[in-house]
Amino acid sequence: MTATPGARRAVHPRPVLFVLFDGLQSLDLTGPFEVFSGAGRHLRDSGAYPLRTASPGGLPIRTDSGLTLMPDLALEDAEVPHTLVVPGGPGANRADPVLVDWLREHGPRAERLVSVCTGSLLLAATGLLDGRRATTHWAYCATLARDHPAVRVEPEPIFVRDGKVSTSAGVTAGIDLALTLVEEDYGHETALTVARYLVVFLRRPGNQAQFSVQLAAQTAHSEPLREVQHWIAEHPAADLSVETLAARANLSPRHFARAFRAETGVTPGRYVERVRVEQARRLLEDSSYGVEEISRHCGYGTPEAMRRAFVKTLGAPPFEYRRRFRPERSTEAVPASASA
Repeated sequence: MTATPGARRAVHPRPVLFVLFDGLQSLDLTGPFEVFSGAGRHLRDSGAYPLRTASPGGLPIRTDSGLTLMPDLALEDAEVPHTLVVPGGPGANRADPVLVDWLREHGPRAERLVSVCTGSLLLAATGLLDGRRATTHWAYCATLARDHPAVRVEPEPIFVRDGKVSTSAGVTAGIDLALTLVEEDYGHETALTVARYLVVFLRRPGNQAQFSVQLAAQTAHSEPLREVQHWIAEHPAADLSVETLAARANLSPRHFARAFRAETGVTPGRYVERVRVEQARRLLEDSSYGVEEISRHCGYGTPEAMRRAFVKTLGAPPFEYRRRFRPERSTEAVPASASA
């Protein structure tokens, strides 16, 4: 990345230490690493984020994909950094006692304590997440909640910040969190430049859902209910009451509601709400249509109803969501399915 003219500003070194262990997910390391490194290049000062890696004993580690990485130093010799980053990966499920003990002792002394993906399992093993809000890869949220009941697990956001501790969801969410930290440290322009260079958005809000509603909700086993799910996704502006959906499945409303929840894990009303929010947020991200028009196309009827749904589900109203997430103006048309 070439330095941007006029990009230089006051730099206060914030050392970043990444802990390494066998079985880590390489992208959990390299994604945030490239964000911090790119910020230094943009600021034309490598001292903005002095980056180091450390492993127990300073030994080489092997990632879950087979890459061998040589750390800069032994964990035992590492000084407490400004920002301490714990990546995830299958190895995080096999907590190394040496690593856990080091994190328990040194983690509280870092200015920022960050985990990526299942790195939160390692932090939870130290007790440093007790009483805090946290997230992890969606596939491990139930495990985190079960094994560490003192942690307030939030399964939907892509990252959660609770005081000095930040936890992110799977893999690329670590990039989103790192961009947020860079923006906090050195401003919007620096973070935006890094995001453009890495060809990612600046920036997905932390409370954006980890995955689409079609993946979040379990697909129904029975054909009639699967057809109803498909119809909901294709017709978010239609009458999606329990009575109407039950009729499409040739079931009584009571039987339909009970069967839908049993097979998908959510009520019909909650599923409809998620579909509408997802359709609306995609239009806010990818089109130039106004909130009033999007609210009609997505079945809300009024902008106020859409605002309430966004605040409830995403923690931000539509105008704020668009300001924070849409990378640039788009002329993409509203999909025909959204106007049905």
